[in-house]
Amino acid sequence: MPHTDLDAMLGPPPSSYAQPEAVVLRLRRHGRRLVLPVLVLIVVAAAAGFWVGALSEPWMNLAAAAGAALAALLLGVVPILLWLTRRVTVTTRRVILRHGVFVRHRSEVALSRVREVRSRRTPGQRLFGSGSIDLLVGSESIRIEDVPGAGVVTDALQELVERNYEHSTRAFGMPGVPGAPAGLGTPGGAGTPSAQAFPAAAGHDPTAVFPQSALGGRPPAADPSAPVSFW
Repeated sequence: MPHTDLDAMLGPPPSSYAQPEAVVLRLRRHGRRLVLPVLVLIVVAAAAGFWVGALSEPWMNLAAAAGAALAALLLGVVPILLWLTRRVTVTTRRVILRHGVFVRHRSEVALSRVREVRSRRTPGQRLFGSGSIDLLVGSESIRIEDVPGAGVVTDALQELVERNYEHSTRAFGMPGVPGAPAGLGTPGGAGTPSAQAFPAAAGHDPTAVFPQSALGGRPPAADPSAPVSFW
């Protein structure tokens, strides 16, 4: 996918990740999964309309109605509800997966933790332009099933992963990363954590930072008139 198309969909990279998190994509599985449940509902409704009430015995009519209602529920209504309740939301920082009808399940993964984005497309999925996407996080893999427009979504996720990785390396001052704070990642630099936490290493007098008692000397005499504090 051309880079200009990705920028048009995702927007330019933010100048600062202190900005509010924004939703980029909302996804459900491909709509072709609704074809079979809808056809089942149509067939069951037509069969029930023809047979229910036309049978000779009342119990037969009740049995036919109950069977039609059960078939419509299990083969038509439940698959549609499962499709509606399974959602994927992609933001500028996370991928959030939700599913479940009566018991709701939610899981999310930070894009900065994703190390690779993979896609898998069967011949049937290629026919409809869909596919499954795997997000590799450490030794685990999170799969997003049957995503419509899988090629475009894969490119968008890869771009977001790269942006978040670049931001995380800048935030921690990784060496060799453009835009890292001065001195970070340089041994002995003024901005290194060791130079900030231990000024003695930068040529300062240790007695100006640590009390004499911490350096092995005798503690100063306590003033009996000083107030006692507990903290």
